[in-house]
Amino acid sequence: MSQTHFGYQSVDDSDKAGRVRGVFDSVASRYDVMNDLMSLGEMRRVLKPGGRLLVLEFSRVAKPLEKVYDWYSFSVLPTLGRWVAGDADSYRYLAESIRMHPDAATLKSMMKEAGFGHVDVHTLTGGVVALHVGIRC
Repeated sequence: MSQTHFGYQSVDDSDKAGRVRGVFDSVASRYDVMNDLMSLGEMRRVLKPGGRLLVLEFSRVAKPLEKVYDWYSFSVLPTLGRWVAGDADSYRYLAESIRMHPDAATLKSMMKEAGFGHVDVHTLTGGVVALHVGIRC
């Protein structure tokens, strides 16, 4: 059998997916809380004054593209996921989670509330993604 890495361990290729799944299953329910604790609170704290934070996130697509993007997200992605990864549901979940993520304007407001003095948003690819640039005062 072929070997691969799982952390510092060498494991059989066939075992890795189950081990990775186990890690995600174990941390999923407390993921956001642990991120907050490990980072000591969201990214501004670690920037020096004048430092820039760049966040590239999926966002809300422009209105004229909504129908075709929904078709792509909920039909094409899960089908590709089933063919390539043997898992349509995870790619359907990905499309759903993108829809639940704050839109560009909301994320901009959240960054301002978190203490960034200046926040710019650049939507890309018709709004599929947005680049947020926050500057710490």
